[in-house]
Amino acid sequence: MHAVSRFAAQHHVYAVVHSMPARPLPGVIYHKVDLSSDWSPKALPSSIDTVIHLAQSSRFREFPEQAMDVFGVNVASTARLLDYARTAGARHFILASSGGVYGAGDEAFRENSPIPHHGQLGYYLSSKLCAEVLAQNYSSLMNVAILRFFFMYGKGQKRQMLVPRLVDNVLAGNPISLQGEEGIKINPIHVSDAVAALEGCLTLEGSHTFNVAGTQTMSLREIAGVIGQVVGCKPVFKIDASEPRHLIADIGALSESLVVPKVSFAQGIMELIP
Repeated sequence: MHAVSRFAAQHHVYAVVHSMPARPLPGVIYHKVDLSSDWSPKALPSSIDTVIHLAQSSRFREFPEQAMDVFGVNVASTARLLDYARTAGARHFILASSGGVYGAGDEAFRENSPIPHHGQLGYYLSSKLCAEVLAQNYSSLMNVAILRFFFMYGKGQKRQMLVPRLVDNVLAGNPISLQGEEGIKINPIHVSDAVAALEGCLTLEGSHTFNVAGTQTMSLREIAGVIGQVVGCKPVFKIDASEPRHLIADIGALSESLVVPKVSFAQGIMELIP
């Protein structure tokens, strides 16, 4: 919704959606498509400048029962959309991937950091990596940008996602589990900064991969502490003796080529307060 709203102000937007929105945006043409099915792009425009593939299966936690739903959205639909982009004369293809493809580590991951053995990633992240490989094969035919998002958050996000879930747990007084005293370290990004990165891809030539994350690296304890200050509740913690598995992005390439994230976590978190 955030991306569609921003692009619709300056571009003709065709939005592929699983279900029609309760409040359609003016000027946007919607196409209702179940990407997990054996769908056809024939109903889509015969010519297009840019395809932005942001879809994610809502069943990503339900492996193996919903493996085919994840495959359909993340892999099969990527293949169909890439072929559609080619035949429709698209100049740009932008694919939303995940920073999770790096695994975990103590140092910030760069775009050329080694990827773990595929069997260690799990089904969902493996499907994201497969989509990246498919997209890269089209780099001689169009400009391909792969964006590896790290813990994006913002208004309207589903409450089971990490940052909204932390907000709800702090408000409810539920204990937040930490690996070690501080918990994992991440650098989350507000959705407005993530959309700005998408917009920047529209002017890029060539094929690129970018980490998309925020400027603030914080531990889970620090994140909960910021939430607690904003909502006026002291967070409760449960310490786990296991070693924390950090997932931190190096955003040098993002800042140089696309956007320097501007929204601080304390500012952005306000949108998620019920």
